[in-house]
Amino acid sequence: GFLTRAERRRLEGLRSPHNKFWVPLVWFGALAGRARREGRVRDDCALKLLLEREVAQVAQGGDTGALQVVTIAVYTFFLTCLLGRQFLDPAQGYAGHELDLGVPVFTLLQLFFYLGWLKV
Repeated sequence: GFLTRAERRRLEGLRSPHNKFWVPLVWFGALAGRARREGRVRDDCALKLLLEREVAQVAQGGDTGALQVVTIAVYTFFLTCLLGRQFLDPAQGYAGHELDLGVPVFTLLQLFFYLGWLKV
């Protein structure tokens, strides 16, 4: 609903082996540059703010499928680490392995770093 029929035909007519989400962003940049040259955008600071806002909106509404895959991978990795790094049962008498009831500090640090990277 954001493209005209002519724009949609042009977008579908482009040959690219990659996702074409960036094409409207390029179109917008060209239109914004023309608006600046024609005096519709009063100065370079306004143009910069306009372009930054558009880039942020495209980044937020872009390919969310990849973000969902990464989010699932991070949570799955954390849960696997949390279960896989548990202490051994001391009743089994494994040589050199004593009961370890410590907080998994490094696993928690990994989780915090990965979740922080996801937010970025």
